[in-house]
Amino acid sequence: MFRILVINPGSTSTKLAIFEDEDCKTSQTIYHDSRELSKYAHLFDQYEFRKQTLLKFLEDSGYRPSDFSAVAGRGGLIRPIPSGTYEVDETMLEELRQAKYGEHASNLGAVLAHEIAKLAGVKAYIVDPVVVDEMWDVARLSGHPELERKSIFHALNQKAVARLAAAELGKKYEEVNLIVVHMGGGISIGAHMKGRVVDVNNALDGDGPFTPERSGTLPLTQLIDLCYSGKYTKEWILKRIKGNGGLVAYLGTNSALEVQERINKGDREAELVYRAMAYQIAKWIGKMAAALRGEVDAIVLTGGIAYDQRYMVSWLKDYVSFIAPVLVYPGGNEERALALGVLRVLRGEEKSKNYREEAEKWQKTRSS
Repeated sequence: MFRILVINPGSTSTKLAIFEDEDCKTSQTIYHDSRELSKYAHLFDQYEFRKQTLLKFLEDSGYRPSDFSAVAGRGGLIRPIPSGTYEVDETMLEELRQAKYGEHASNLGAVLAHEIAKLAGVKAYIVDPVVVDEMWDVARLSGHPELERKSIFHALNQKAVARLAAAELGKKYEEVNLIVVHMGGGISIGAHMKGRVVDVNNALDGDGPFTPERSGTLPLTQLIDLCYSGKYTKEWILKRIKGNGGLVAYLGTNSALEVQERINKGDREAELVYRAMAYQIAKWIGKMAAALRGEVDAIVLTGGIAYDQRYMVSWLKDYVSFIAPVLVYPGGNEERALALGVLRVLRGEEKSKNYREEAEKWQKTRSS
């Protein structure tokens, strides 16, 4: 039996879980007061605060660091790398501490995991961080060489549910072609070809369909006119693209549940906007079907909005079921996905990867 501690830091919370093999023995989401977090000028300044929160969780749960076979941390913003489970090393830690590739709460995951693993005398790992990049070179071209398309998406959950879907189809992940749609605050739609995400929208920076709080791909010339109108700052524009776009811009809320309730009460504007989001998601599913040359074993819906069977799932099935069967795995259990990725390594089902080697290999491939 392998016991794994899972650490998943978010912007205002820290999700913690303890797994024994596939079974989650205990879990807790610890919410942090925004006033408490505002004391820290930089993300990494929160490290000691988050560490004490983690140690208290272990004490309250009756565990010590020495009780664990391995520790899994949420992967942060690092260099582009292939999918897989990576052992946390000094190169990764230094880049995360410096926020070399951007600040995000998930950057703390690997660092906290490494600290506990060191106390336990075991290894720390990350699994499928958001920067997983397996895209075809042809998918990187945007239309201008100074604006390359990037692979930033919900890799952890997409890969996890893709494995579930493959098993439901009676096959291995490496044997199927899938279109996986993660629908949450951000929406990412990936074309999975035989275990590789060959194309995906950049869910972080505004590419793709609009979402509960992001604008998605916008009419380019109109956006340029808006930027140069002299009315708005760069910060204002960026906030409208990510944070105050999508459902927030149209309806004043980022809650899909609230929108569904408004539709139930006869709000026609809410229904139009919500259906438009489904329509855009469906069009992107169609794009990914073309990327897979129409050879699609299943379309997989996941993320929090996939709980909405009445509207979103129903509409999407109506739009895209002609392409392939639609499978639904609501939610996004990142803690389980992290635990299972590490478990595969501990059981010898796959080998862990070296971050520095894989990142350098990826860069050489892109440079050649």
